[in-house]
Amino acid sequence: MIAEIGQFALVLALLVALVQASAPLYGAARGNAPLIVLARPAAQAQFALVLVAFLSLIYAFASSDFSVFLVAETSHSTMPLIYKLAGVWGNHEGSMVLWVLILTLFGAGVASFGRNLPPALQARVLAVQGMIGAGFLAFILLTSDPLARVLPPPADGRGLNPLLQDPGLASHPPMLYLGYVGFSIAFSFAVAALIEGRVDAAWARWVRPWTLAAWCALTLGIAMGSWWAYYTLGWGGFWFWDPVENASFMPWLAGTALLHSAIVVEKREALKSWTILLAILTFSLSLIGTFLVRSGVLTSVHAFANDPRRGVFILLLLAIAIGGSLVLYAVRAPALEGGGLFAPMSREAALLLNNLLLASAAATVLIGTLYPLLLEVLGGPKISVGAPYFNLTFTPLMTPLLLVVIVGPLLAWKRADLRGALERLWAAAGAAIAGILATLYLHSGGPVLAAFGMGLAAWLVVGAAVEVAERLKLGRAPWRESWQRARHLPRAGYGMALAHAGLGITLAGIVAMTSWKLEHIGVMHPGETATLGSYSLKLERVEPLRGPNFEGERAVVSLSRGQRLVATLFPARRNFPVAQQEVGETAIHTRGIADVYAVLGDPDQRGGWTMRFYYNPLAPFIWFGAVVMTFGGLISLSDRRYRIGAPSRRRSPVDASGLATAPGE
Repeated sequence: MIAEIGQFALVLALLVALVQASAPLYGAARGNAPLIVLARPAAQAQFALVLVAFLSLIYAFASSDFSVFLVAETSHSTMPLIYKLAGVWGNHEGSMVLWVLILTLFGAGVASFGRNLPPALQARVLAVQGMIGAGFLAFILLTSDPLARVLPPPADGRGLNPLLQDPGLASHPPMLYLGYVGFSIAFSFAVAALIEGRVDAAWARWVRPWTLAAWCALTLGIAMGSWWAYYTLGWGGFWFWDPVENASFMPWLAGTALLHSAIVVEKREALKSWTILLAILTFSLSLIGTFLVRSGVLTSVHAFANDPRRGVFILLLLAIAIGGSLVLYAVRAPALEGGGLFAPMSREAALLLNNLLLASAAATVLIGTLYPLLLEVLGGPKISVGAPYFNLTFTPLMTPLLLVVIVGPLLAWKRADLRGALERLWAAAGAAIAGILATLYLHSGGPVLAAFGMGLAAWLVVGAAVEVAERLKLGRAPWRESWQRARHLPRAGYGMALAHAGLGITLAGIVAMTSWKLEHIGVMHPGETATLGSYSLKLERVEPLRGPNFEGERAVVSLSRGQRLVATLFPARRNFPVAQQEVGETAIHTRGIADVYAVLGDPDQRGGWTMRFYYNPLAPFIWFGAVVMTFGGLISLSDRRYRIGAPSRRRSPVDASGLATAPGE
């Protein structure tokens, strides 16, 4: 009965979405107030109905209701409850319900917290959200019914993919979807602005908090996915340039550009047309990622579907959403006012360069991801595009971007003095040179480019601190004035500096791990010792392992440095009888600045075991930096000026020459 309630709620949600997509749009065009107001309750009702369907699905998984086909296919009675719940979105159908739930959550958010939006603009935004919701609800009901029954019900289920039976999977997909789908609001605002033919500073002020919230979620979601791959898949790496990984990275790059572009619209009312295009492209890249994961064109541990009908349906939705919005852009964008002019050397120009580099980087990733697929469709050979292509195309674009990231905020609007800005960055330049020299001294054998990368990381971290110090006039004004400035500096200023510093921390981790990683792979017998840098790893024994729904073997490895025992590692292999699949479980000892990583492989015929050990310097910095970036975004989001429609108020008569900046600049 619960499943039928959920199905009925999805049908009602589709009907409400159709009303939301049409009536408010017509009302805004005709000035019909009742139809305009209808957008808000429709968006809230659509969210409530999808929530009922999602809770019905959760109940079916938690109670092991194997009469529901999806539960029978992806759950098992012996699975721990956390993995039963993770199984709700560990499959195509359930994850699509979560996708639409988050879509309607953002729509309900605009309806509930955007009451100070112009009514016609709000109605149009919610109507576009309704169109997206209607398309994906139709997709679920016609091709991916999550609550379909199976009769007679099996005695037990087939179980969840063992690779997905991990605590990280309980939070990684929802966080990733919050980012993916959150950009739909920016898309809806862009389409609504094109329909109205008006983009101004107020529009940018309304768009930016929703975009920032989605960016924070996507940043954390990508980091969580990278961490999951690092400790679950047992390959010792953090990023493989897998097409499905790229599917989440592309909207992140475009969304980062959108955040910076919206600053220019808000402060100077320039780059309006470009910002609208970025909003459309960012969500379009999210939709392309959805297509890649669910169309069956990719085979990946992340991919869900292999039904061509679903791929055709999603491709049709993409054609309507992306094609329709781009056609509307082509027709309406030329009518948008150009906004303020600026010199080639100004903060606007720096942000524009930032945008062009980020957009170019996203384009290189898109080409590398889609080219093999298009070549295969056209009858060409089956090829793969891997790290060499991305390293040669992506890295040269990122290097000037990371240099500009620190210089840009110190430039004035409209016309700036580049020399003066660079002079204020002497501490950051000194830190970068010191980082390069220290790296060359410690790693005289190279690679030289790695030393430059560590210097660039130091430039970002110290440069972010210099930027805050400049705003506070530290060392250039009495301490009381600096303290007053620190108190009244918008939170977004601190948040932006933290985000830039977090990027530097992540860069340091990536450079160190890819340049100076050590590994040892070989067959070991109990009692034998392997050397990994300054560490010794002794295989003590391999013992049986049994869990609630698996059995296997676990190695006991002593990790020593000199004569001192540092830790005991327990890498394991788990065999899941229901799924008839074997999964490795890595063991990682971290010191915060480096990881020692152990993997238990296959046995040989003489009592030995294949063991793989890795020493990954600064590996934790990769994910710590991502957390710092996310935290910086959240601090910016807490700024009053980021709240929809909240007016910016002067809080202090203190000279604001260093403070009069847009949130998050």
